[in-house]
Amino acid sequence: MWTSLPSSSLRVTGTDRVDFIHGQMTGDLRRAPTPGVVPCAFLNVKGQIEFFSRVYRRQGDLYLHLSAGEAEALQARLKRYIIFDQVELENVTDTLSTIHVWHEAELPGWDAAGADAQQFELAGQTVLGGRVNRTGKAGVDLHYLSKDENDVKATLTGPERSLAELETARITAGIPDVSADHFQGVLPQEIGLDVGGPLPAISYRKGCYVGQEIMARLEARGNTRHHLARLQGELTPFSEVTLDGKVVGQLGAVANGLGLARLRKEIGDGQEVQAGAGTATVQRLSTNA
Repeated sequence: MWTSLPSSSLRVTGTDRVDFIHGQMTGDLRRAPTPGVVPCAFLNVKGQIEFFSRVYRRQGDLYLHLSAGEAEALQARLKRYIIFDQVELENVTDTLSTIHVWHEAELPGWDAAGADAQQFELAGQTVLGGRVNRTGKAGVDLHYLSKDENDVKATLTGPERSLAELETARITAGIPDVSADHFQGVLPQEIGLDVGGPLPAISYRKGCYVGQEIMARLEARGNTRHHLARLQGELTPFSEVTLDGKVVGQLGAVANGLGLARLRKEIGDGQEVQAGAGTATVQRLSTNA
């Protein structure tokens, strides 16, 4: 099974590319192998998420895979921090496309026992793959030249699944998506991006980056007021979550009566809350403390 992913992307070149991007992102790019992939967030000075990305380290460049419509804004942000760095940023959204293959064993040429990032031959071109869990099981984000899309799709086995079906699987599995859930502007630890969460994207052992001081304080304190939870019921997507008239969280995308929410930790498993006009039941995710 496979699904076409709406995406945008940046290519970063220049001799200072690794040090420059490493100094902007929450993940540890310097320790990544080549090829390698590092999930990360780009934060503001308050430690709040502006962008989520998977950064691929390759021989000669970096590839930043983002949700649709985000590359231009991230490119503008990064340009503000270039001073003497030998770095060039290129928006390659119109050049490259991405498909998510739901089960890695179904992708021809991909080594399911191999590294998390691999370059291999498919449909007569060199493609880039990254092991990504979007459904509760390991799959592969497959990146390729858009001009060869028909040839690439012809090599894939299994049926094509819609983006709505992929979203349903993601939400059911309890995996956040910063863009799809509209979780920009919150702390990474509040929505499962911390170490041990469903989408780990932070290193506490790397050097400074924008928002790092806030991350260090949260690590030392060991807690936040919110965490990621799942709601089930009559849900209004992207609505405030309330209890007794008080706002206790925010709901992301919704599929089949399920949604992921940034929720106050004191709201217990099985408790009923309001999510828009309807009533919902809280389901604590096993990855949360």
